[in-house]
Amino acid sequence: MFSFKDKRSWGRVLMSCTGVLLGGVSVGMCRTAALGVDPFQSFMSGLSSLIPISFGTLYVIANAVLLAFSLIFDRHKIGLATIINLTLLGYAAEYSELFFSRLFPSLGFAPAFLLFAVAIVIMCFGSALYFNADLGVSTYDAVALVISEKQSRVPFRFCRIISDLVCVTVGVSLYFLSGSPASGLGSVVGIGTVVTAFFMGPLISFFSRRLPFSKDPISKKPDAGEEA
Repeated sequence: MFSFKDKRSWGRVLMSCTGVLLGGVSVGMCRTAALGVDPFQSFMSGLSSLIPISFGTLYVIANAVLLAFSLIFDRHKIGLATIINLTLLGYAAEYSELFFSRLFPSLGFAPAFLLFAVAIVIMCFGSALYFNADLGVSTYDAVALVISEKQSRVPFRFCRIISDLVCVTVGVSLYFLSGSPASGLGSVVGIGTVVTAFFMGPLISFFSRRLPFSKDPISKKPDAGEEA
């Protein structure tokens, strides 16, 4: 429970903001490396290739739609950190990508993979901060959690796998529908998408357990922490 009079509550807000900003920076790095991004960002990248508005603004709009879904069906998953994620992450990703693309205008495979590897570490550390703040989940995580709880026969992990597959499929479809060149597909899907699917959860849990203020929420919700 958040309290304006509790200093620890403000510390949790700072953790959430820091985690989201780190997540946004890491997404910008992944998009610059062009080796693939996590499933939800695959959808967002495909959508941004089709709709001519800034990535940050588009991220806010898309997540506002998901937020409306959660508010209608189960608002208990929504918290202050959900709003922080909705408003900050997209713009942090947009401006980070602009910075890193100018810093590294041309990357070979080895430098791109190194940039991607660093991005994943930053993303998972940021996610650990975000989840340990315990002020709500991202809108994307909330959707899968709500569906899982409404359909009690379907475990969360299967809802998440289905939602991830849908995001990647729709993202790739939107990318090609926009007429974008196949050479740029790495900003939507690639080896990085597979890496995030298999390694983000364990790495987030690794950082989460080692934070001095950790509650290790990932161990309680093993599949819920794959999106920052």
